[in-house]
Amino acid sequence: MADELMIDVENLTKRYAGHTAVKDLTFSVQRGEIVGLLGRNGAGKSTTMRILSCFMPATSGTARVAGCDVFTQADDVRRRIGYMPENNPLHVDMRVREYLKFRARLKGLSLAQSRSRVDDVLEQCGLGDVSRKVIGHLSKGYRQRVGLADALVHEPELIILDEPTIGLDPNQIRAVRQLIKDLGKSHTVLISTHILSEVEMTCSRLLILDGGRLLMSDTTENVLKVIGGGQVVAEIAAPASDLKLCWEQIAEVEHYDLSPAEGDYTRCALTPRAGVDLRPVVFEHVRQRGWKLRELHQSKHSLEDIFMHLTRTDREEDEL
Repeated sequence: MADELMIDVENLTKRYAGHTAVKDLTFSVQRGEIVGLLGRNGAGKSTTMRILSCFMPATSGTARVAGCDVFTQADDVRRRIGYMPENNPLHVDMRVREYLKFRARLKGLSLAQSRSRVDDVLEQCGLGDVSRKVIGHLSKGYRQRVGLADALVHEPELIILDEPTIGLDPNQIRAVRQLIKDLGKSHTVLISTHILSEVEMTCSRLLILDGGRLLMSDTTENVLKVIGGGQVVAEIAAPASDLKLCWEQIAEVEHYDLSPAEGDYTRCALTPRAGVDLRPVVFEHVRQRGWKLRELHQSKHSLEDIFMHLTRTDREEDEL
């Protein structure tokens, strides 16, 4: 089982003066997984990644990458990881190919190996057309690709990406997401973000952090199931008093909010009880009463929804 683990973290804690950034953190990542480290700003994501990347020591606990201890075998760990930090520091006065060759040599590749690998990552990251351009003249999206190519150039087993799509426009985000999906075919990937849709589209499993501690570790599908089907919005032509009576009698509706909509319609925002998709329930009640239904959709979960649900659950357990 240990041979199948790429990352194995136990009771990891990092304290600064008067502040605990990571608190008693324990989790593992299997080889070949794409795992999302999800949390609000300040949750401890970047600190955890810096410890795993040997950029920062922990206060206590253990962390191993591909079986190597990040504290006592740091050189072995660095050879096995490719790390792209949030700020993606690049030598902006160098040309793309020149920079990647420089980085490949720093990471221990021979001259022949560096030439071959740079050609490979230029193609893999879609940088062929800009390989001779100065990095400082590139768009933010292309700079992110250069950072990814840098992380890949020495063929690491583990890719660690800290907020890889921050500051990108929608087209650039889609391109980087596809790159990350492709990386997952041959690498283990740990990606941090505070954007829920980011990990929904790229990751098979989520590690959710809040205040430096692990709130939940599960598949993306199961995390969303735990907090229910998401709020349902319906626009219905019916008297508000009848709508109130209807929603109060439906056990699956935990909370509702009514507001006037255009024409004779009322906008109903319905919060379901955990694990319930309200759409078929709403449709059936509207059909039975002969009301007119103009709109019915389920809103996407936000990161705040998840944290509110998980932290509320924690408080309820503490009170028992």
